[in-house]
Amino acid sequence: MSALFNFQSLLSVILLLICTCAYVRPLCPRILDRNKSGLRLTLWKLARIGERESPWVGAACVVMAIMLLFSN
Repeated sequence: MSALFNFQSLLSVILLLICTCAYVRPLCPRILDRNKSGLRLTLWKLARIGERESPWVGAACVVMAIMLLFSN
């Protein structure tokens, strides 16, 4: 089943994208530039969400890990 049709998988993909973009942005700031358009702009926005909402994103990662451990 695709991640688009499974809500838990979709949330996991979005959360992992946010975490990855927030991690990559300080390493390579030219890749995620706000002056770009298209996919790079979207990745920059995800990085900003990860930076500004980091306690909430961290809590969501913990909740996701617990759900994945105990759901199977």
